[in-house]
Amino acid sequence: MKIVCLSDTHNCNEQITVPDGDILLHAGDATIRGTIPEIAAFNQWFKKLPHRYKIFVAGNHDWLFETHNSYAREMLDKSIIYLQDSFVEIEGLKIYGSPWQPRFFDWAFNLMRGAELAEKWKLIPDDIDILITHGPPHGVLDEVPRQYWTENTGCEELIKKVEELAKNKLKLHVFGHIHCGYGQSEKFGVKFVNASNCDEEYNPTQPPIVVEI
Repeated sequence: MKIVCLSDTHNCNEQITVPDGDILLHAGDATIRGTIPEIAAFNQWFKKLPHRYKIFVAGNHDWLFETHNSYAREMLDKSIIYLQDSFVEIEGLKIYGSPWQPRFFDWAFNLMRGAELAEKWKLIPDDIDILITHGPPHGVLDEVPRQYWTENTGCEELIKKVEELAKNKLKLHVFGHIHCGYGQSEKFGVKFVNASNCDEEYNPTQPPIVVEI
């Protein structure tokens, strides 16, 4: 099964060349401000892509999905599967998606580190094959350069949960949020993909990542 991974496209829809594949995953931040026109434009672009299955998880910029969730969901074409603390099964693969991430300048889907986020990760079933979150787990493709050091900005509770899931069926964890963390890594036998398409300057210089599972 060929999985095409996108994230943090930030309204640059038509500037991104999307490879062919079976399942297309978008890990959030389709927009800049999460407005109705932005989401409508994303929907028009995403629904036209030819992949058999298309899955979207909101990010911290996709405000409407937090403030007016039902309305935002209704804006998406029926060909787009929206996941928010929920899962879908596709050809034997169980895929779970969640938009939450550690508090970051009080954007959408922000929760405090520790217990609040741990409660969200408890909702993830033990038997998933693919996990999509907007933010990264701590210590995996989450580094942000500061003036004199590099900071790991991912969620500590999420990496604990991923390590648990890896003991069962988890094969792939896709996320974005940290643009400069773009790339692939492997840990616990799980493939990690930071699929951020936009770089730190919000230019779409980072191509979609394709994974076979």
